[in-house]
Amino acid sequence: AIPPTGGATGAYNTPAWTGERFTDNSDGTVTDNLTALVWLKDSTCFGAKTWANALSSCNNLASGSCGLSDGSTAGQWRLPNVNELHSLIDLTQSNPALPSGHPFYGVLSAAYWSSTSTAWNSTAAMVVSLIDGDVANYNKANLCYVWPVRGGE
Repeated sequence: AIPPTGGATGAYNTPAWTGERFTDNSDGTVTDNLTALVWLKDSTCFGAKTWANALSSCNNLASGSCGLSDGSTAGQWRLPNVNELHSLIDLTQSNPALPSGHPFYGVLSAAYWSSTSTAWNSTAAMVVSLIDGDVANYNKANLCYVWPVRGGE
């Protein structure tokens, strides 16, 4: 896990990367060469959903939808945890706070759900703002965007 910085944003440290950060797999997926996670290229395929619906949408994602032609099946995709989602963030960028030249499309300067529930409130989960990279917690009934991932833990 990537430890929190303890700063005002509650952000996570992502190690510096000097190689080609992302590989567009030409099948609707993008591999992050830093974390080895595979992300859906279309970051807004599902639109804004409640947390429970975000979990379900990710778990049911399969090849043939959201621009996927990767042969994936339902159950292989999931909602990323807060560390995984925040690993995409480049705090030197904003609107969106992603590395320049990233291959994703549909990225909105908005809050995206993570699968991480808050320890102190079972009705809230962590989100990452693509505006500036901030990490916050939102009520699970709120609508936030959904960005599925494969691989990792």
